Amino acid sequence: MQDKRKDSVEGEGSYTGSKDYNERTKKFVQSGKVDQAARDAEPKSEEEKHQMQKAERMGKDRAKGEDPALTKKQKPTS
Repeated sequence: MQDKRKDSVEGEGSYTGSKDYNERTKKFVQSGKVDQAARDAEPKSEEEKHQMQKAERMGKDRAKGEDPALTKKQKPTS
């Protein structure tokens, strides 16, 4: 029988970590605090806005490309 310790190696990725993240994200969304958190995350000045835009561009430059799932057409459900 395999040991189910919390610190055990799960291979590539962490199923328990993903499950925990998904549960906490769902709970946060259901809390009704998303809009306020989005407002709190807005840039406080034009300088901060430009820094955020620059960081986003740099991140996109390093990305391997857009996730094909984002542009894949959904089949209509009957």
